[in-house]
Amino acid sequence: MIIPYQTLSTETLDNILESFILREGTDYGEIELSMEEKKSRLLKLIQSEEAIIVWSELHQSLDIKDRKSFLG
Repeated sequence: MIIPYQTLSTETLDNILESFILREGTDYGEIELSMEEKKSRLLKLIQSEEAIIVWSELHQSLDIKDRKSFLG
């Protein structure tokens, strides 16, 4: 199920972004970005609908997915 980011509280959305970044260990290139910069970039992807927040009923977990890959 896709979770619209607009329905989440600011605190919840922030926690989801941080959890995803820590879990994925995303590589941002030669220059290491702060957690705030990483969250800001990820939030922009979600706001532009390039990425979506997805709830998995099967795994009882949230994830952030590339919209095109997820929706096919």
